[in-house]
Amino acid sequence: MRFFLMTQSRVQNSEATVQPKSKFDLSKDVKTSTRKSLLLLLIVFLAAAALILMIYKNFPPLKENEQEKIKVPKDLDDAKALGKVLSKYKDTYYIQVMVMYFTMYIFLQTFAIPGSIFLSILSGFLYPFPLALFLVCLCSAIGASFCYLLSYFVGRPIVHKYLSERVASWAGHVNKHKEHLLNYIIFLRVTPFLPNWFINITSPIINVPLGVFFTGTFIGVAPPSFVAIKAGTTLYQLTTAGDAVSWSSIFILMAFALLSLLPVLFKKQLKKFD
Repeated sequence: MRFFLMTQSRVQNSEATVQPKSKFDLSKDVKTSTRKSLLLLLIVFLAAAALILMIYKNFPPLKENEQEKIKVPKDLDDAKALGKVLSKYKDTYYIQVMVMYFTMYIFLQTFAIPGSIFLSILSGFLYPFPLALFLVCLCSAIGASFCYLLSYFVGRPIVHKYLSERVASWAGHVNKHKEHLLNYIIFLRVTPFLPNWFINITSPIINVPLGVFFTGTFIGVAPPSFVAIKAGTTLYQLTTAGDAVSWSSIFILMAFALLSLLPVLFKKQLKKFD
């Protein structure tokens, strides 16, 4: 009997030593992790901003009225003003202008900053259509992939804290489309069902492979970019960004969205005959 009581006492003591953390301690850990993630994100942002500033400083000397126009366009007027300056220097300083455009676009995509639509429109004004389309698709895919990596290495605590319900909901959809995930990513990029920033930061959390993510983004952004670049060829005739979208462009996007689903439907039909 004495042996039994001593054994029970030891078990209770050992359970007390390995008792899990309280809810208060867990919430404290989550807060600490979130703060660290936000700090790291700020450091990465400042480093990227410093790179943009360095590229700007190495740009050809600009007149005083031109310097204020070199900024991230917030509306179509800003895009027009930026287009005038860049087109003036493009022939003489072709590489510098392209590097500035390239890095600015990737910067916006990486940190989910609005304004890339105006840069897409601007590319149609600055470059021949095939080059403009390739540039926009490449910049979008690289910038989105950088955003993906930031979320993977830094942003997990932030995503789990603020977007946990939406992430869980989308994870269910992704699991349903595992067999044709590339087509699903392409479809999401063509259509406006989910915001691009949400796709970028949640894809690594729900284990979308980076290769599929990059390829799906590169292909999927082509149709909407096609519309924006075409509008850019008549940039100075546009009065608002909405003018870039017409009924014909909407039908084009719908057609591309349906095309992205055709391989999926074809696979399902083949399975029925197996």
